Amino acid sequence: MEVEQLLSLSGSALAQAVSSLLETPGLYVFSDILELPNVRELENGPHAPVYHLLNLFAYGTYCDYKERAASLPELTPAQRNKLRHLSIISLASNLKCLPYSLLLQQLELKNVRELEDLLIEAVYCDIIQGKLDQRNQQVEVDCSVGRDLGPNELPNIINTLQEWCTGCEAVLCGIEEQVSRANQYRESQLKVKVQVETEVSNLQKTLKASAASPSSGPAPAGAASNQDADQPAEPRDPASSQEPRQPGKKSSKVKGPPRPRHCSLESAAQPRASTFDLVGTLVLSFLVIEI
Repeated sequence: MEVEQLLSLSGSALAQAVSSLLETPGLYVFSDILELPNVRELENGPHAPVYHLLNLFAYGTYCDYKERAASLPELTPAQRNKLRHLSIISLASNLKCLPYSLLLQQLELKNVRELEDLLIEAVYCDIIQGKLDQRNQQVEVDCSVGRDLGPNELPNIINTLQEWCTGCEAVLCGIEEQVSRANQYRESQLKVKVQVETEVSNLQKTLKASAASPSSGPAPAGAASNQDADQPAEPRDPASSQEPRQPGKKSSKVKGPPRPRHCSLESAAQPRASTFDLVGTLVLSFLVIEI
């Protein structure tokens, strides 16, 4: 029977229809039925037990029924089975591992075989998803369907959502602080990069200027010897070369001025090599900063 069809019923017919709805397979939400005006009228009439039973299916469990069984109608096998399914949903919403001992106590079943049959039926009805752990005697619940929310459950839901919002705000503040620190570090590294590039550029300009200057230093020793070797030797006059010796005078050997010692290529290249070492050091520092 559809929920809309209940609007045209009242009295005992309505009570009978509500009892039939409690046995309907796949129906696990009853708040829409409780909100119907004619169903609310059952609470203050002779069919009040039916209304309270409907309220129990919406918000209660099998243990709640056992505590109030004296004031409620007798359950049919289908109603009893569904109320046990609803109790499993309530337990699964709080625990992800349900021990067999807890289920046997809450559902008042005789043995594990009946419990496992009930759990397998609940899985096939898609009200819970999980697996049976027979070795550890428990049910591992992955997810379950929801039930109707009672008026006393709303404050707990509000508190849970408020805690979740507070946690999200804390995480967001932490992310913003990390982004700010990362930006500051990036700016400082960019400044260091610009400074190193400027120093390298200035040093390159200085080296180019010193290389282009005419008075950059004395010529290498090999240059003079090569220049002398390129000029052709002047011919000697044999007559002038053989001068007569004067008697009584010994020929004296006149020593010329000492030839200047030219520094080696290695010593001349030392200043420039040290300059290039400085350039290499600066470039290496720049690469380390980039990494």
